[in-house]
Amino acid sequence: MASYTDKAGRPIVVVTGAGMVTSLGQGKQDNWAKLIAGKSGIHRITRFPIDGLRTTIAGTVDFLAESGRSAPDLSEELASLAAAEAIAESGIGSKGNFPGPLFCAVPPIEIEWPQRRVLAQESAANGPITYDDLLRAAEAGTHEAWHERFLYGSIADHLADKFGTRGQPISLSTACASGNTSIQLGIEAIRRGDCEAALSIATDGSVTAEALIRFSLLSALSTNNENPEAASRPFSKNRDGFIIAEGAGALVLESLEHAMARGAEIIGVLEGVGEMADSFHRTRSSPDAKPVIGCMRAALTDAGVTADDIDYINAHGTSTPENDRMEFTGMSAVFGERIGSIPLSSNKSMIGHTLTAAAAIEAVISLLTIRNGRIPPTINYEIPDPAIPLDVVPNVARDTQVNRVMSNSFGFGGQNVCLLLTGEPA
Repeated sequence: MASYTDKAGRPIVVVTGAGMVTSLGQGKQDNWAKLIAGKSGIHRITRFPIDGLRTTIAGTVDFLAESGRSAPDLSEELASLAAAEAIAESGIGSKGNFPGPLFCAVPPIEIEWPQRRVLAQESAANGPITYDDLLRAAEAGTHEAWHERFLYGSIADHLADKFGTRGQPISLSTACASGNTSIQLGIEAIRRGDCEAALSIATDGSVTAEALIRFSLLSALSTNNENPEAASRPFSKNRDGFIIAEGAGALVLESLEHAMARGAEIIGVLEGVGEMADSFHRTRSSPDAKPVIGCMRAALTDAGVTADDIDYINAHGTSTPENDRMEFTGMSAVFGERIGSIPLSSNKSMIGHTLTAAAAIEAVISLLTIRNGRIPPTINYEIPDPAIPLDVVPNVARDTQVNRVMSNSFGFGGQNVCLLLTGEPA
């Protein structure tokens, strides 16, 4: 008789559908072909004026009708496309009646510059636009669409209506770990018995001039504007910052028993999850990597496996000097001397850092890695960093059997979530 529970007696959580959109294209097939070919989706920004900006390149999604609209509009469309692909693959809820809750990671909603200009013209006050100005505009009823968009949950609410998810949709943000958090909430809900299926989505379409300015003030972005495709260089000695990007990832999660009862194809297992946060700094992670170490060890413990059972690491790998060094420190503590021989790679070398969406996209890529037995490379790895001796699968994809993946996501402010994924239930 098949066992539907894990070593701890909890329902096994499987993935029956996955979808993604990045600057490389729409859908898993297009993205996977370009990822294993080592193609970059980073390019010069054309969506808005870039005069005076220190960084003028990004991984924007420019091939959709919504690409020229507001960040919330684009974020919603990216999420909708990824979710539709995942639901279609799973064969569940395809008629707008998804039988479970929605956990949706979305970027912060802000008043964008075109809206600010309109409010400035309408405001009697001189100086910066304030929240009071926004409230007055909403009260006047002249910008009803704005009012809805400024509600943080509007994206998740629209997606819940479109796909017919059950219960109150959950909107969340844990910085760059948000995608894994959305998956974690789905795992925990199924394990508790709250539901038999869940839809986890993470999206981010918020590349704006203001975002570039803010990250530039933190010295976080690459300024290698002359050569966009070579600008993201995770773990290289000459790395100089991350590339901001856009995209979305979505997963349909089910209990193994529910999936098998309806004859669904299982494309992967969410075997373990670990989280750990710290209060070291508003944006920086603790340089001693203690929270990251605890996060990875928690994921291994949750799955009931050891570090020796990991075949591949989908690294956070942002291409910032400090973060890559911190991640290496953490992985070295968890994996010991073996860390130099475990293949790992950073998808961000090709698609950039999609911030809120990054972890979910990387979870989808991790599943594709297991299924296809091919590891996407870390491109632009021309100058190894002797302080970070790793097998980063440099520049060329590698064919090898991968049974279990650790996917790391370490967010601003020390918000960390790690996933362990396998191909088949034990």
